[in-house]
Amino acid sequence: MLREECKKELFGHILPFWSKLRDDEFGGFYGQMDNDLVLDKKGGKGVILNSRILWFYSNMLLTYPECGDDIRSNAQHAYEFLRDKCLDREYGGVYWMINYDGTPADTMKHTYNQAFAIYALSTYYLAVKDEAALKLAFQLFDTVEEKCTDDVAYMEAFDREWNLIENDALSENGLMADKTMNTVLHLIEGYTVLYKASGDERVKDRLLFLLDLTEKKIFHPEDDRLLVFFDREMNVIGDIHSYGHDIEASWLIDRACDVIGDEELRAKWAAYDLRIAKNIRRIAFDEKTGSLLNEREWEEINRKRIWWVQAETVVGFVNAYEHGGGEEFLKDAQRVWEYIRDVQIDKREGSEWWAETDDEGKPIPGFTMVNEWKCPYHNGRMCMEIEARCNK
Repeated sequence: MLREECKKELFGHILPFWSKLRDDEFGGFYGQMDNDLVLDKKGGKGVILNSRILWFYSNMLLTYPECGDDIRSNAQHAYEFLRDKCLDREYGGVYWMINYDGTPADTMKHTYNQAFAIYALSTYYLAVKDEAALKLAFQLFDTVEEKCTDDVAYMEAFDREWNLIENDALSENGLMADKTMNTVLHLIEGYTVLYKASGDERVKDRLLFLLDLTEKKIFHPEDDRLLVFFDREMNVIGDIHSYGHDIEASWLIDRACDVIGDEELRAKWAAYDLRIAKNIRRIAFDEKTGSLLNEREWEEINRKRIWWVQAETVVGFVNAYEHGGGEEFLKDAQRVWEYIRDVQIDKREGSEWWAETDDEGKPIPGFTMVNEWKCPYHNGRMCMEIEARCNK
């Protein structure tokens, strides 16, 4: 049932919503729509958004090879926008934000953003075997390794010419972090697919470095969780526990180990990731509603239900079941999907998922339906992951 309902959601709801946002005049996909479903055709186009859209259509081609020319056309359209409008040909890397007409709006370079472009381009290469896309992914990989690394890990926020700036984009909760778990996680994600696409040993070496960094600096074994914000030396700052990132990491790291193919590494991280998933199910899963809470900051629990957190919980719980976590994980994955189906999905015609809902299941105003973060990456990926895992 989970497979069939997710496939129905993907093809009947998520895919049509995002396909109608294709901009055939200026390229890419429209980047701003409010909660009243009013599209701003002159709103900014986030590069994260457009990278994730490129990933979405590319992975659709990989998951459903029979899915048709429209999806292939949208993948190519997204690729051409990333290639032609989002890349800084002078200083390297991709920008943060593009104006509606394809000109740069915010020229900040962020390591997190480069990681998603690498992820998208590598997936596009796997889907259509366009060597130019893989070459571009390696250009971004080389730029990240040259510009973003220090003697500890990866710095994150830069101006257009790669001078360090404050990391406002990925810092929250009143903190200013030099380095974040979030960026490390998505570098792992991007490098995993680049290595899968290329088999390049340089990528494998850096992927192993990132996994080692995660084990030694980010994973907190006493609490079976991931630390979130760090200073330049990777000392933790603040006391934040991001439930959604933990459950997302628990399956993304397993995937990275599968692609690397080292059995000892795979077994070690499978054990860690199952501990993380069990901890999240114990402390963050709301039995009453069948949904996952958002995060903890010091002693305060943020009880918002965030669209991407629910989607990642479905995948993370299924992954935990597959790695020996027991039938309860599968049952709870089904319960989270039912919460998504009944509460998180906006039932208005022509809409998609509410970004945030409260304890009573009511939409929380203020977060828009489409913006530089709200995209078909998490929920579309949930549907495709369930399909892929059922096909094993």
